[in-house]
Amino acid sequence: MTSDRVSQAPAARLVARTVELDVASLPEDLLTLLPVPGPGEQPTAWLRRGEGIVAWGEAARADTAGPQRFETAAEWWRETATTAVVRDDVDLPGSGLVCLASFGFADEPGDSVLVVPHVVVGRRGGRAWLTVTAPDELAPLPSLAPATEPPSPRGLTFADGAMSGAAWETVVAEAVARIGSGDLEKVVLARDLLATLDDDLDVRWPLRRLAADYPMCWTFHVDGLLGATPELLVRRERGLITSRVLAGTIRRTGDVSRDAALAGQLARSSKDLEEHEYAVRSVAESLAPYCSSTNVPEVPFVLHLPNVMHLATDVTGVTHDHDAGGEHDPAALLLLASALHPSAAVGGTPTDAAVALITELEGMHRDRYAAPVGWLDAHGDGELGIALRSAHVSGRTVRLFAGCGIVASSDPEAELAEAQAKFLPVRDALSGA
Repeated sequence: MTSDRVSQAPAARLVARTVELDVASLPEDLLTLLPVPGPGEQPTAWLRRGEGIVAWGEAARADTAGPQRFETAAEWWRETATTAVVRDDVDLPGSGLVCLASFGFADEPGDSVLVVPHVVVGRRGGRAWLTVTAPDELAPLPSLAPATEPPSPRGLTFADGAMSGAAWETVVAEAVARIGSGDLEKVVLARDLLATLDDDLDVRWPLRRLAADYPMCWTFHVDGLLGATPELLVRRERGLITSRVLAGTIRRTGDVSRDAALAGQLARSSKDLEEHEYAVRSVAESLAPYCSSTNVPEVPFVLHLPNVMHLATDVTGVTHDHDAGGEHDPAALLLLASALHPSAAVGGTPTDAAVALITELEGMHRDRYAAPVGWLDAHGDGELGIALRSAHVSGRTVRLFAGCGIVASSDPEAELAEAQAKFLPVRDALSGA
């Protein structure tokens, strides 16, 4: 069994300085500022509708694993943030000392990573800033200019991952049978797709494509995991908690009138509404102990994305002054993530039975797919999405992931078609066209 652990480099006290930038001086696409990937210059990003942060370099890093990975990460971030020297002229969520994080889905091995970037550029609500962080020193502010264009991928080929589509349909049918026998109510099953290129992938290429094609999603990259997720696990901002729950999906056709009819069909679908109810209930129950009040809308709305439509519900709450680590605990967001993960939207209901069935049937390791990814600051504020519509990059190989919620009325063929649709964002972003 993998034991809980944390390793970090360096262990020195961090010094962070944030200055305000003239927002008009920045390019419309912040991703164009990311330098060519190289040793010590790996890019990180978290963007939605042109706002968020892009970053590069490493001032500090922690790698955690095992069932207590969130708690171990929280201890590291709490110590790192409270001992840091921070001069912040902007004082917005995302300015000052910032960490980007990506967690493993399963308890074993649960490999996870937290990175404090050397350089961060942020934009929010008509304001922009630059943060530079370094161990034990006040580092000079770099000049900012668009980097060289990333090369388009060459020689792209795709192959099945852990199992073929036909084999995965059989797995879905087995899951439906288990649900029918009363073992559980819902399980989320995923599959993977392997892409191979002629050269190592420059992650800036798919990031730009994803941000442009899916502006309503959160485009991200942390330590080789990239994607554009439509689902926000948890946002914490000065005492207000928000979680966007997605469950229930239908593929778009591109025809406006036909898609409008499909949206209505989705909103009335008993199968999709049942799946969505499990996911919303899971999140609301997990947040309740940390909130003095919560709001759960009675009816979901239909979220329209370029490739699919989802049933969606925004669950909100107000934190207790001293719960979730306290109002000013730097690790508050990580403790909330630990309480929420895995929700029914990515695991199932009941959680323990669903996760056990995933381990039994899925035939692959999810790694950091469908787990929390995002950023947090030294005040405990931040955003963590669920790493959906995502892929893991390793040199010339890219491993894409897609999953579907399975309930008693699920049809294996329809679920396979839904999974194929969920591959499209990253698959298209890899295209050299």
